[in-house]
Amino acid sequence: MKDVVKKVSWVVVKKTFVSFFLLLFFCAGYIFYKIRIALAIPLEVRHELRKYIGTIFIILITLIIHKIAGAIIGWYRENIAAKTATTLDNELLPIIRRTLNVIIWITAFLVVLPLYGVNINALIATLGVGSLAIALAAQDTIANIIAGFLIMIDRPFRVGDKIKLPTGETAEVLSIGVRRSRFIGEDKAVIIVPNVDLSKNKIVNYTYGKEMENEIFLK
Repeated sequence: MKDVVKKVSWVVVKKTFVSFFLLLFFCAGYIFYKIRIALAIPLEVRHELRKYIGTIFIILITLIIHKIAGAIIGWYRENIAAKTATTLDNELLPIIRRTLNVIIWITAFLVVLPLYGVNINALIATLGVGSLAIALAAQDTIANIIAGFLIMIDRPFRVGDKIKLPTGETAEVLSIGVRRSRFIGEDKAVIIVPNVDLSKNKIVNYTYGKEMENEIFLK
């Protein structure tokens, strides 16, 4: 456990070194500004500079958090996910990374806005109403995304498996996407199916059947 912590810490240090150095340099500059410059400029200018200084500070902190999250996920992908038999974590990690990045930067944006006099409570309420409207307008897309996650977790089929689709076609799995999955049929045509259709209907997996037959035979 200690070795793992040391390795992760070293990866985090390497990834965040430049950003952390910039933050230290900025803090040193801010201290110099407070001691040598702030008292020599008008109060109105100081108030105006405060929001820009706060913005830069928040961006640097957010950049460090962004780098830390990326370093941890990258370390897990290279040292854990690459050695596991399942490909589930390999498929989910890019989605998790993008989701974390969006959450981190949206949070930073919401923290910066009050510095410029923006009422974020009203903005959050507006975003909530807007999100509801978008969710209602994109029900099919959301349903396909949820179905895609469920397929990745339940694994009724994997990339490379030979299956029978709900339409009755026999095909090989090319990729399992977030919204749609791709298959190649016996006639070499690429078949693209919405994930919600795959999750609602019966899927026959011939590869699973052969694997179970081989396991029984070996026993």
